Amino acid sequence: MPIDPQASPAYRPETTLLTLGDAFFDPVTAADFPDTMLRFRNDRAAAQVGLAGLDDAEWARHFGRFAPLPDTLPGPLALRYHGHQFRNYNPDLGDGRGFTFAQMRDDRGRLMDLGTKGSGQTPWSRAGDGRLTLKGGVREILATEMLEALNVPTSRTLSLIETGERLQRGDEPSPTRSAVLVRLNHSHVRIGTFQRLAYERDEASLRKLVGYTLRNLYDEDSDDPVRLLDRVVARTARLAARYMAAGFVHGVLNSDNINVTGESFDYGPWRFAPTWDPGFTAAYFDHEGLYAFGRQPEAIHWDVMQLAVSLRPLAESEPLITALDTFGPRYQTEVSEAILWRLGVQPSDPDGDRALVQATELALRTTGSSLDRFFFDAFGGDLPPEYGAPWDDVRTRLAGYAARKDRAHPYWSGSPCSMLIDEVESIWSGIADHDDWGALEAKIAVIRAMGAALA
Repeated sequence: MPIDPQASPAYRPETTLLTLGDAFFDPVTAADFPDTMLRFRNDRAAAQVGLAGLDDAEWARHFGRFAPLPDTLPGPLALRYHGHQFRNYNPDLGDGRGFTFAQMRDDRGRLMDLGTKGSGQTPWSRAGDGRLTLKGGVREILATEMLEALNVPTSRTLSLIETGERLQRGDEPSPTRSAVLVRLNHSHVRIGTFQRLAYERDEASLRKLVGYTLRNLYDEDSDDPVRLLDRVVARTARLAARYMAAGFVHGVLNSDNINVTGESFDYGPWRFAPTWDPGFTAAYFDHEGLYAFGRQPEAIHWDVMQLAVSLRPLAESEPLITALDTFGPRYQTEVSEAILWRLGVQPSDPDGDRALVQATELALRTTGSSLDRFFFDAFGGDLPPEYGAPWDDVRTRLAGYAARKDRAHPYWSGSPCSMLIDEVESIWSGIADHDDWGALEAKIAVIRAMGAALA
């Protein structure tokens, strides 16, 4: 059934993006796909923005054909931005296979975007076909579900629709099946959005974007660029810390892939690290390990530095540098909290928390233990006896901590939920070879059970 804003109070449409003006985006038209086969709908996320009442036909009409939702944006908008890609500046970016096509408030009052991936060509496609492989969509579902369960600020995959096209790709067997994905995100304003305006010396638009971001994404009535940088530093330090606690490697932490709300999104060559290996990489083309597991805090800090540079036309250097320099201390606080959260214990004093985290990282690195197995076994602070001498320091320190949650949930009676590459490939193989979606559905259920046990 269609959405009726009068009868659906949970649906709270917005058109806030339009206040930025035409200099920030290009109106585009979605691709006309041969088919729209619904493969995944996230009713849990949809309920938070008043969209769960759509039947499957209406769902496909809005999220496969992109019929406008009531009272929000009149049509799709491809956002303009620049960015550093592996530290090389690229002024020829922008939404090349996606667009923003709706805005609304969620049940927490946050302004949310509905954005796409694989929805067709735009002025920024740079000779690309604007499409998404079905495998890429399945991988994004798995990444977002797992990260949400592990307390990482992330976009959520709202919808995946198979589109009936056969795509040619150079890095995987072709032809391959195609899809269009819709994500629910707390903003698609990126560091690269600011970089474009600084590059073009458009100070008026830069100031407008600062005010838009603070008012609509941080609920602060301000247009102070230093205040904005401070907020982004805090959010991105939290993101970096939670990546580490989750054992997650994004793979492509370019400045156009970091949004200003510190919410992770756009999952290409991601991986979960099996062990605490700082050199573990996700992207086969990351030859220098720039975005390796252990270098992610450095990479995100470097990206935020580019935001500070972009804000320089609006503020003096000294207060921007002061705000930027808080990233390290904030990250240290956040990583302690994130790892203690995953250990299932209550924070104590900051020095003791840091010492526990350092002992945990050392034991994980030197023993090569499974990250997921360790955090499963240690949840609640009681490390089993099979963890021998290398874990003595961790065991002693954990003994002084109170559990933040018991192990009563049925999840704890089974095995730890992991998301390593072999399982990802196995789930995809079932779909590719037999059109069997059962393994994906079962995995999502296990991930959500883990999320409930950890929450």
